[in-house]
This record gives sequence, C-alpha cells and structure tokens, in this order.
Amino acid sequence: MIPSVTGQLPDEALDALVLVLDEIRLGRSRSRSELVERTGLGRAIVSQRVGELIERGLVVEGDPGPSTGGRPPRQLTFRADAGHLLVADLGATSIDVALTTLDGRILGHHDEPAEIEAGPEVGLGRVEELFDQLLLTTHAVPGRLWGIGIAVPGPVEFATGRPTSPPIMPGWDGYPIRERFATRHGAPVWVDNDVNVLALGEWRSGVAAGHDDVVVVKIGTGIGAGIICAGRLHRGAQGSAGDVGHIQVTDDPAIVCRCGNIGCLEALAGGGALGQAGEEAARDGRSVRLQVALDQRGTVSAQDVARAASAGDPVAVTLLQSAGRRVGSMLASVVNFFNPSLVVIGGGVANSPDQLLASIRETVYRRSLPLATRDLLIQRSSLGGLAGVIGASSMVVDQLFSRDSIGAWIAQGDPSELAPVR
Repeated sequence: MIPSVTGQLPDEALDALVLVLDEIRLGRSRSRSELVERTGLGRAIVSQRVGELIERGLVVEGDPGPSTGGRPPRQLTFRADAGHLLVADLGATSIDVALTTLDGRILGHHDEPAEIEAGPEVGLGRVEELFDQLLLTTHAVPGRLWGIGIAVPGPVEFATGRPTSPPIMPGWDGYPIRERFATRHGAPVWVDNDVNVLALGEWRSGVAAGHDDVVVVKIGTGIGAGIICAGRLHRGAQGSAGDVGHIQVTDDPAIVCRCGNIGCLEALAGGGALGQAGEEAARDGRSVRLQVALDQRGTVSAQDVARAASAGDPVAVTLLQSAGRRVGSMLASVVNFFNPSLVVIGGGVANSPDQLLASIRETVYRRSLPLATRDLLIQRSSLGGLAGVIGASSMVVDQLFSRDSIGAWIAQGDPSELAPVR
C-alpha cells in the first residue's frame, strides 16, 4: 500500500512531478543527474520531486550505479509492483484477458474463442468471470487493483468509454462498459478501440518502439488503424481516428459493407470478405483445398484461405494478393498524407503467409511519393496475440499517470477507490 500523503500539489510542482515520474517509469532516466540533464529542471527541484515520489511509494532508490567521476549515482526505479491492473482485449472472434503489473508485465493470461456478436451481456459477463479466475490463480498478485482497461473491435467515444454505432457489434451501441466494471471492481476504467490499443502495445513494447510517427493496421474480421503521431496516440476529436476499413474503394453497388455503406475496404479485404471469396471458390470447384474446408465445417474462413495459400493453392494465393493490393492502395494514401516512418501490419489475417505482406509492401512503395517511402519500413506485428493486452495495460497506465488523473488521486495515495476518471 502506498503511503497516504495529504495535500494537493501546486500546478508547477505537479507538472514537475509528472515529468520526473514519466522519465523514471518509462526508463529514460535512472538517476537524479540524468533527470536534471533530460528534463532541464534544477537539481533542487529534481531532488524534491524524487523525494516526494519515493515518499508516496511510486519510486524506489536502489544501489549506486556506475560512477562517471565523483559519487556514484543511486539508481531510481518505478515501483511497478505497487499495484496491479486487469485488462481485456475483445476481438470479433476472441477474448484475451491478463493481469499485469503497473509497467505492463503480464503475471496471468488467458485467451479463448468468443463471438462479439453475442452481445455485451455475454461478452462482458465472460470477461468478468475470467478476471475473477485470474485474481484467484495468479501467484502473488501485487498490491491493490489500480485500474481496468477494455478494448473492443469498434468505434469508441473515449471520453465516455462507450461504443458508438459499431458495425460488427450488434447490441453494443452506447453500452456503459466503464460503469459496469467500475461498479463491480471499485477502480477507474478506460475503454478504447482495439486497434488503438494494438498500436500502444507495439509502440511501447514491440516493433514500433523508438518510432514517433507510426501507423498500425489491424487486418482481422474488420480493418482499422492506430496512429502514433509525434510520440502520442492520436484518437481524433471523438476517438474515431484511424477507421480506415470504411474508406470507400469502389462504387460497385453489389459491395455492401456491414456498416450499411457501399464499397468499403473492409467489405473487400477484411477477414469476412476473404472467407466469403474462399467459400465461393470452393463451391465453384476452383480450389480443392478450400472445398475440403467447406466440406468439413460447412463454411470457409480467412484462416482456411491462409492455410491453403501456405500449401501453394493458387486461388488462395490470388485472394491474399488481391486483399494486399487493396490494403496497400489505402495505405499509400495514408503514407502520402501522414508520412510515417513505420507501418505495422497486425491482426489475425495479417498472420497469413508472406503473399499478403509482400503485396501490401509492393503497392505502398509503388503508389506513394518517393520522399514518403525513402526510409519507410513496413513490418509485421512483433507481439502476436499479446499485443492487445499489453496495449490495454499501457493505455491504463498512461491515463493513471496523466497530469489530470494523478493530480486528482495522488493526495489520497492510490487511485483504486476513486470514481471512474472522466
């Protein structure tokens, strides 16, 4: 339990405290001298803020580090075991939950198939059960529950934590996810789109670490993008930035998206579209491998197409290449507009054979401006299935230690009993 230190901090002291804490918890500064050098704060101010963080139990001072002349500096470390977080990543066809420390280290984890179309009572009820199991089965859960993070596969108004007209989530529109978990667990809750959370995970712990301008594309049942701009997650005015799956790529009236519009990218290159195209190929007798999948399960999924492509099935290879060109064409416009240094491709469909990624790369490099692609990297997600829960943990920690939030709870010692942060 963090010691309770009463009294609100003045604005100037709070600004310095948050700056110093961020430097330490993100591993950028490990001593007082490094803090002075990196933050530009005076030695006296750094010493005061570090002392407060140690007193409040957020930072610990360890053994002396290497000396560069004079007294060896004492190493400063964020107390990641001061509490724990519960996080969940709900996809269109899966649930992934984890219990983590305050620096995102996973202590307990579970994933299982699930259908988001079953509705919020079924999906969130199962998340609650899995959270309870993690709390019972995880060895040595540290401290109290500091916060909860939930990711869902649809647009979320971040200020309220409520899904807003999500195309693949019937029954979820406006559902009070935040209030449900805050009431049950007595902790602050944050909810975001699953692609934003994926972007945070890759940026903090994956292939995007060290890049300030990144586009993370998730190709699964749907298609979306998370945007890291100048070292910060860009959600947009209401939280819907990056909804690239509903960019119109054709005016063919026969291509109807689940959102109700005509010609969306997702309706041609998402997992559902790939499965449907594979099933048509199986029924037409154009692919023996896909016909076997159809006979065994009565349907064809995007994973069946990927497996068939891995085995060299020419129809499946063509389907993946076509989807890659469509995604790449969209990304070329994004690259020209935003000029990222890195594009990360993730999601269930993105785990398919190299034909998809190669087709995306070829199209982006061919259709983008030479300056925009001169140093551009296009890489596969490095965190696999854990990216969502790692990102959800990062989301919660970023919000807990934001200036507005920490100013509201630090005088009380920890945020576990606060009402949900608005």
